[in-house]
Amino acid sequence: MSTQVTPEVLWAQRSSATDAEKNYVYLTISVPDVPAKSLKLDLTPTGLTFTGTSDSKKSTYHLDIKFYEEIDVENSKTHHTPANIQLVLRKKELKEEYWPRLLKDTAKVHFLRTDFDKWVDEDEQNEAPEDDYMNQFGGGLGEDGGFGGIDFSKLGGGDGAGMPGLEGLGAAGAGAGADDDEGSDDDEELPDLEDDDKEAADASKGKAKA
Repeated sequence: MSTQVTPEVLWAQRSSATDAEKNYVYLTISVPDVPAKSLKLDLTPTGLTFTGTSDSKKSTYHLDIKFYEEIDVENSKTHHTPANIQLVLRKKELKEEYWPRLLKDTAKVHFLRTDFDKWVDEDEQNEAPEDDYMNQFGGGLGEDGGFGGIDFSKLGGGDGAGMPGLEGLGAAGAGAGADDDEGSDDDEELPDLEDDDKEAADASKGKAKA
């Protein structure tokens, strides 16, 4: 018999008074080893309810939260991975100010934490690298409760150096490192190219003297 637990939730946000695509909330619900057939996610303008069972963990995860303000469900995105549920929720009202908190209730809850890999301070968000999460998600919630697909390794360039600890980006990080190494090799080859140019120039001078 599985036990019911409240999953850990990480969150971060961006805000904009003029651009809806820059006015959203990131949510990551940590629910490892929950197959798609064993979960249900109901997303509404005012909150979300999640229930999912992990046979390997012998746990049933349940989450029922109300948002600080309304979201635009149709323009929000979700993705199910073996480790979690990741969501980008479009805030319904355009505001320059951040939400003061994620939840409508002011009481502190033990399961909610700031996602520092994605967080940018309100007064620094305009200077931060532009995010492209909304466009990279494959789709929103389907009628059957399914999730849009996406290769999350492609998200490595979203926040640049601001996201080194995001789970699932190991492959992307390794690829970036490989590119850096290749760049170093190119730099090391430059002196050889310069020597070739010098030899060509000397040869031209020799022909001129002849």
